[in-house]
Amino acid sequence: MSAQLIDGNALAQHWREQVARDCVALQARGVKPGLAVLLVGDNPASQVYVRNKVKACEQAGLHSVLEQLPADLSESDLLARVHALNRDPLIHGILVQLPLPDHIDAHQVIEAIDPAKDVDGFHVASAGALMTGLPGFWPCTPHGCMKMLESIDYPLSGKHAVVIGRSNIVGKPMALMLLAQNATVTICHSRTVNLKAMTLQADVIVAAVGQRNTVTADMVKPGAVVIDVGMNRNEAGKLCGDVDFEAVRQVAGHITPVPGGVGPMTIAMLLVNTLESARRTLSV
Repeated sequence: MSAQLIDGNALAQHWREQVARDCVALQARGVKPGLAVLLVGDNPASQVYVRNKVKACEQAGLHSVLEQLPADLSESDLLARVHALNRDPLIHGILVQLPLPDHIDAHQVIEAIDPAKDVDGFHVASAGALMTGLPGFWPCTPHGCMKMLESIDYPLSGKHAVVIGRSNIVGKPMALMLLAQNATVTICHSRTVNLKAMTLQADVIVAAVGQRNTVTADMVKPGAVVIDVGMNRNEAGKLCGDVDFEAVRQVAGHITPVPGGVGPMTIAMLLVNTLESARRTLSV
């Protein structure tokens, strides 16, 4: 029997509709959630991502500002723009699209964002809040993965979760979120010896390395939940993830597709975080 599909498109639509309803309620109280997106340069993939984010904002009733900045923009000028947005009361979330040009220190730019407007969840303050269980913004991709697990009513307590990847954007925060739900978490990466031995123990596998066919059918315990965060292309140029989808779906209990899985949920969680940032201004 093939695995049940976790439909990211349908779940993301549910969250976008919820955000839209909450936006109406917030506007009745005098606040319209606002997101500013800064795109430096003309990276084609970044342009697509940014366009999708802005479109999702508009559809959900958020105020969105897209600033397309030249690739030769200086770091100091970008920092000045971030500081100006920090002071703008109409902007509740600031997103600087990565990657940035090589002459700009991405860490410095991210740290310049007011943590109260860090809806990407990349600021050190956001990472510290996640680590210690304090209120803060969770990075959108792992946040979306957690919502996908919630959607299938999967009890994580006591389960063994294997996260493949250790990035600050996905792998590490994903592990912390799973740990907060009382899962036993193993983080694997490029230096892990015998990855298959680890994944065969897993009740939940989250693959986030950006390498096609990292997870194959013989690496998956029957009935396991497989969350594919990867975004790659095969020889034919077709979008695919880190998981050998067609083979693994014959073994797993639940699986996310690529495309149509984690990607739409990442954008949905960006809207959720921006809405929450706007809501918090009412209690300040």
